[in-house]
Amino acid sequence: MSRDPFLAHRSLLFTVAYEMLGSAADAEDVVQETWLRWADLGDEGQAGVRDARAFLVRIVTRQALNRLRTLARRREDYVGEWLPEPLLTGPDVAEDVELAESISIAMLTVLETLSPTERAVFVLREVFDLPYDEIAEAVGKGTPAVRQVAHRAREHVAARRPRMQVDRLEQEQVVERFMTAVTTGDMQGLMDVLAPDVVLVADGGGVAQAVRRPVVGADRVTAYLSVFPRVVAGAQITTLWLNGAPAARIDTPRFGTTVVSVAVDDGRITRIFAMRNPLKLARLDEEARLSR
Repeated sequence: MSRDPFLAHRSLLFTVAYEMLGSAADAEDVVQETWLRWADLGDEGQAGVRDARAFLVRIVTRQALNRLRTLARRREDYVGEWLPEPLLTGPDVAEDVELAESISIAMLTVLETLSPTERAVFVLREVFDLPYDEIAEAVGKGTPAVRQVAHRAREHVAARRPRMQVDRLEQEQVVERFMTAVTTGDMQGLMDVLAPDVVLVADGGGVAQAVRRPVVGADRVTAYLSVFPRVVAGAQITTLWLNGAPAARIDTPRFGTTVVSVAVDDGRITRIFAMRNPLKLARLDEEARLSR
């Protein structure tokens, strides 16, 4: 008995939705909506679908676009900086370099600066390598227009994406050096691991305490982090893989959970993402299934 195409492609559909939305919870909702539309076709209708993968990707893209436009209005009222919902991933995700980079917190924050249609086109073309005519069907535009959107989105992302040409072992070592310096109060060690123009972004969502604007520059970031040895005293600190990269989780009785992801270039940290909004940290014990 052949496997249901929806089940066969479910991890792909979730990955598409998550990269478009930056929210695992919303991506799951979109995948569920896609399943309902697939189920509504019935056995006869499903049997008549010539390319189930393309059909399902088209549905999930349209549902994600609708959700993305709603979220864009909601995020305008978000308290402080908005960061994506982190996903617990296995080390194997990092082996697919393109997938790991596309779901990195750094890349997802760049994708937030695109319009909904630009984001959909960029994700489908650059990450999943879909033909332009299939993308055109998914987003409801003509193929020439989609080519123009793809070119515009590609230039936009290229101008803003952080350089991340670093192997995973080096990134693990940098994360370890960073966390050791932060937790022990080694300010010189911290300065040594930070790029001069490093940017720290924290997301508390108005629920958890967090700086509401980016902290820019090694001196300012070091000064901001200088209080952390007291904050994390007695904390449980673990390393884990988030969004295809090494990261850290800090659990404290007083301040709850924080997950820290970094972007590394030439052995130094260029971006620090601290996610503290508890509404976004509910899936840290459940490994996400991602695929292209």
